[in-house]
Amino acid sequence: MKKLEVIIKPFKLDEVKEALHEIGIQGITITEAKGFGRQKGHTELYRGAEYVVDFLPKVKIDLIVDDDLVDAAVEAILGSAQTGRIGDGKIFISPIEEVIRIRTGERGIDAI
Repeated sequence: MKKLEVIIKPFKLDEVKEALHEIGIQGITITEAKGFGRQKGHTELYRGAEYVVDFLPKVKIDLIVDDDLVDAAVEAILGSAQTGRIGDGKIFISPIEEVIRIRTGERGIDAI
């Protein structure tokens, strides 16, 4: 099993969610986040004063998938989240040792 941590632009969330649903991924966790990468924020003008917005709004998606679905999930995310502009986000993939469903005690892939 693998954990995918995905950082995307907020307006792409529905597209990514639908793409993941289409390949059979049922559960995801969404967190609103702020951050920056190479773009380092931007400058805005408010009431005549210029100020720097260091942290840009992002959405973090966490999901656990079977090893067989990792490539399909990555392709679904890339296809639906990519705009071709700076700040599209990142996908981090980590191994997961165990998953346990609290309600039933199921373990492993059955718990996902």
